[in-house]
Amino acid sequence: MSEAGPDPAIAVEGLTKSFGQVRALRGIDLSVPRGSVLGVLGPNGAGKTTAVRILTTLLAPDGGRATVNGYDVVRHAAAVRRSIGLSGQAPAIQEELTGRENLEIIGRLYHLSWAEARSRAGELLEQFDLTEAARRPAKTYSGGMQRRLDLAASLVGRPSVLFLDEPTTGLDPRSRLGMWDIIRSLAASGTTILLTTQYLDEADELADAIVVIDHGRVIAEGTAEQLKSRIGGDVLEFTVPDRARLGDAVAAVKRVGGAEPHADAEAGLITVGVGSRGSEALIEAVRALDGAGVTTRGLALRRPSLDDVFLALTGHAAEEDGQPPGRRGRGRRAGGPGGRAAGWQDGRGGERQLAGRAAGRRPGIDQGGE
Repeated sequence: MSEAGPDPAIAVEGLTKSFGQVRALRGIDLSVPRGSVLGVLGPNGAGKTTAVRILTTLLAPDGGRATVNGYDVVRHAAAVRRSIGLSGQAPAIQEELTGRENLEIIGRLYHLSWAEARSRAGELLEQFDLTEAARRPAKTYSGGMQRRLDLAASLVGRPSVLFLDEPTTGLDPRSRLGMWDIIRSLAASGTTILLTTQYLDEADELADAIVVIDHGRVIAEGTAEQLKSRIGGDVLEFTVPDRARLGDAVAAVKRVGGAEPHADAEAGLITVGVGSRGSEALIEAVRALDGAGVTTRGLALRRPSLDDVFLALTGHAAEEDGQPPGRRGRGRRAGGPGGRAAGWQDGRGGERQLAGRAAGRRPGIDQGGE
């Protein structure tokens, strides 16, 4: 099968995968048109990384079928690897080497001549604003710089399809925005991108379409606007210091939004979707709460979050799987098969990927599977 034609760049039908008694994927379907960006949204343990590892030939599925550039990921794994790039959760760089040496070695593993490898490394260092740091060991780079170098490494072979597995996790706001700019430029150049993320704003900014995964299932899909319309648009949020007045506060704002208010009794936090009414709903809420004599703190409008998506679609918050609030995207993932416990071991992902490259495998691709 060739890469030409109108078929989607990535097609997934009924994909399943289990780790012992844990069902990481329960029959997901995906389709990514060529030259587009698909955002795969979900909390830790949802199955996002498991799906990426199957699509990049790192892991064999238990059932279903998946093709990338028209090639079956099981039967034509080598052809898939020749046409893709992967930037995983752990940077796949050798920290003792300089930025330039990292890229040149990967170029050689792609069977480029030394001259071609040096030329390609120079292009990518300039593209990712790493030229000044090119001769420094990668271990002296900031987290954002290491992320950029890792993404540059995934592009040495000029892949037509790029997999980005939570590329901004752990980055500071400035580095995160810089990574967004890079992803936008890649998409504008025609690269097909599958981007996994825990952040709705990231998917909103970068993706042409969004798929939401929970417990190994696709629970929603569509454009950002379609998804936000299901959530209820903007969200009104405030805290009630006196927990005894929580019920009164809910009753006061019940008519303000287009959805039933959600109250967290332990935190005293109330959220309610207000659609596109924005400041009008905010003013109504202030009047209603004042009329009810309820004291509040932090009353404000905000953009929908991942928790708002899950509250709207499943009735539970994203962290209820056992991940404490405020710790998403850090350390070992809850649920194992969806994250680092399934193969991206903390602090060692880069070493494992580079070892795979040295063994003659395609850069960015580790043949293992756990």
